[in-house]
Amino acid sequence: MSVWTPLESNPEVLTKYIHTFGVRKEWIITDVMGLEPEMLEWIPSPVKSIILLFPCSETYEKHRDEEQKRLAEEGQTLPNDLFYMRQFTHNACGTIALIHSIANNKEIMLDDGILKDFLEMSKDMTPEERGKALETDRALRESHQALAQEGQTVADPNEEVYHHFIAFVNKNDTLYELDGRKMFPVKHGATNNESFLQDAARICKEFMARDPQELRFTVLALSAATN
Repeated sequence: MSVWTPLESNPEVLTKYIHTFGVRKEWIITDVMGLEPEMLEWIPSPVKSIILLFPCSETYEKHRDEEQKRLAEEGQTLPNDLFYMRQFTHNACGTIALIHSIANNKEIMLDDGILKDFLEMSKDMTPEERGKALETDRALRESHQALAQEGQTVADPNEEVYHHFIAFVNKNDTLYELDGRKMFPVKHGATNNESFLQDAARICKEFMARDPQELRFTVLALSAATN
């Protein structure tokens, strides 16, 4: 497994990162300061993805294992155009969460560049093949590494990282959790463009409720830029 330098949950750096991907400047990454309805109203709309950074605690690992076993037994029907990729590159979860956020929103237009090339190249691959392709994609790796050095703390690729980025998106009026460490996407029920932010916030609260003693959660949004 290759090792990248971990990304910070810094909205300015992550906004710069998606713009290097070819995302147009009408879209930004912004902090979600609170998950209550009155706090969510401050986020510029439309919101196209919610990104959650959380600690990989024993509680998370236990829930992940139980959930994967249950979903494998029950089965899931997923849309053919849901872009999902596994994570095989250590510390690449931030990049994968951003790719999941962008690739599953057709309203986010991509200019020619490294992400458009990667999505075109990997469009017919399995989630596992996409994860392997990311490991060997020099342009994406170099872009990730460059932005990882722009945070407020000195990043060390060899430092043990206990936090993990995942994304929530609305695909065909269904809320999906996209976590590259899981075997497959996770459906979280019906949603729509109007309720997506509140619905994703509810799932984030469930993550927090499973670890009530843990305070190290960060929530970000991929949203329209303010004028």
